Amino acid sequence: MARLRRHLLSPGGTGFYHCISRVVDRNFVFGESEREVFRKTLRQVEAFSGVRVVTWTILSNHFHVLVEVPAAESLDDREVLQRCRELYSEHGMVAVEWEYGEALRVGGASLERWRQKYLRRMWDLSEFMKTLKQKFTSWFNRTHERVGTLWESRFKSVLVEGSWGCLLKVAAYIDLNAVRAGMVEDPKDYRWCGYGEAVAGDRRARRGLVTAMRSEVAHADWRHVRAAYRKLIFGIGEENSARPGISREQVAKVWASGGELSIAQLLRCRVRYLSDGVVVGTAGFVERFFEARREMFSAGRETGARKLKGAGWGDLRCVRALGVEPISPSGDG
Repeated sequence: MARLRRHLLSPGGTGFYHCISRVVDRNFVFGESEREVFRKTLRQVEAFSGVRVVTWTILSNHFHVLVEVPAAESLDDREVLQRCRELYSEHGMVAVEWEYGEALRVGGASLERWRQKYLRRMWDLSEFMKTLKQKFTSWFNRTHERVGTLWESRFKSVLVEGSWGCLLKVAAYIDLNAVRAGMVEDPKDYRWCGYGEAVAGDRRARRGLVTAMRSEVAHADWRHVRAAYRKLIFGIGEENSARPGISREQVAKVWASGGELSIAQLLRCRVRYLSDGVVVGTAGFVERFFEARREMFSAGRETGARKLKGAGWGDLRCVRALGVEPISPSGDG
C-alpha cells in the first residue's frame, strides 16, 4: 500500500484523527513540568487553530491526541487577531499587530497576504501538529539548553469514524496509556490526559469527550459521557462503583490462555490497529475510504475493510491488516 497523505477524506481534511508523535531516539525526557507545559501548549494551539481536541495524553517520550478537524470558517481581522492572542506571548503579539497595522495601511493584496499567513495554519491537521510540536520544542530547548529536533520527523495518524461506537473506544485507548504503562490504576488519577482533566473539572476536556458521544446522544453532556466512559474502561458501569477494575495481570492471563478479551480488557492492551491501522471504523466507513482512494492499494485487492483480531470489537474494521503482534497484553501504546 502506498504511503498515505495526511488529508484522507475531503480536500480540506475534515474528520477525526488519532495522531501520535514520539521523541527522537525515543528517550524518556518528559517529567511533570514538561507534561504540564505540553498540556498548556496543546490548549493554546487548539484555541488558535480551530482543530478541536477530543482527548489526549503525554507520557515520558511520546504523546497521543484525538482531534476533530472541522471545515474552515470565515473570520474577520478582529477574530484572526484574537486567535493569535491565544497562541502568541505578549511580546510575540507586538510583532503580529505591527504587521497587521502595516498591512492595513497599505491595504489590498498586502492585507490579504497578512490574513492568509495565519488562516492557512487553521483547520488543518498537519499545521496543527506542526505548530504544537514546534512551540513545545522551542520551550523545551530553551529550558534545557539544547538545540536540534525533539520529535521524530513524521507523526502517525489514523482516520477515525465519527461515530460514538468508534470514537469512544479510541478516546478510551488514549486515556488508558498511563494505565498500560503501570503509572496509575485509574486514568482519572493521571493529570496529563483528557479524561484526567475532565474529572478534575476542566470544561474544555469535558467538551472534547462529549464530542465522542455526539452522534449517539443528541444532547449528550458530561454526565452521559462519564457513565459510558467508566463502563468502557472498566466494564463496571457508573463512576462511583466500588467494584475493582481490570488489572494488566488479569488481561495477560486471559490472553495467554487463549481466551477472548472483552472490549474493556482489549483497551488495556497495546492495540496497533488504533495506531497503525490507517483507517478505523465500521465496514461501510472503511469501504468508502477504500473506494475513494483506490489508487493507494494493489490492483488485486478487492475490499478495504479488515477485521480486528482479539474479539470484542463488534463491527469495527480497519483498512490495514496487521500480521505481526497487532495486540499485545502490556506496555503503553
